[in-house]
Amino acid sequence: MIHPEPPAGRLAEIAAGLAGVERRIEEACRSAGRSRDELTLIAVTKTYPAADLRLLASLGVRDVGENRDQEAAAKAAECEDLPLTWHFIGQVQTNKARSVVAYADLIHGVDRERLVAALSREAVRQGREVGCLIQVALDDRPERGGARPADVPVLAAALAGAPGLRLRGVMAVAPLGADPGEAFGRLFDVAQAVQKEHPGADVISAGMSGDLAQAIAKGATHLRVGTALLGRRTPFVR
Repeated sequence: MIHPEPPAGRLAEIAAGLAGVERRIEEACRSAGRSRDELTLIAVTKTYPAADLRLLASLGVRDVGENRDQEAAAKAAECEDLPLTWHFIGQVQTNKARSVVAYADLIHGVDRERLVAALSREAVRQGREVGCLIQVALDDRPERGGARPADVPVLAAALAGAPGLRLRGVMAVAPLGADPGEAFGRLFDVAQAVQKEHPGADVISAGMSGDLAQAIAKGATHLRVGTALLGRRTPFVR
């Protein structure tokens, strides 16, 4: 396969963005008394071309995140030669389970038992084990995506017992207008309760470009960063 060349200077732009994000992570880790090794940086590459993923890989980035299946599937196929871990960070429609399971290593948006069943069927059919995070609705409005905190234990049990799936932890987005630190503190409490029942579920996916420091202070293990890393988004064209 012939891969398009990125624009001149793009590698330098991405390297600068990565350096800036790393400085912010390291500063937040120092403030929180944590080690940088405790954090996984996920480069959110939605709307960015596959050429950017190749540059990220050349700079040592190994985790990438997408939230639209059609775009993600195309990029995963184009970049199958790269040593990347693929995170699906958006809500998964049950009719997309087959496609998402084919490339995703960790699905961040599991929020209902019907989806657990659909993902499990596909994982078994494809002979894969797929990691899953429970998306928690921190504003208690699950219509926006996510399970209410009170519903998380039942969903965690369903995931833990689903063939082909592995419960890895929890994920959330800080609600608009809310104090991210307070929101991520509530997520940490939910995460602790899940891990008490399921010791291997130790992932907390929280924090994006604007609130990564608050997420680190409240125990996040995985950060989802796009704009601060890759710059202003432009429409993705296949």
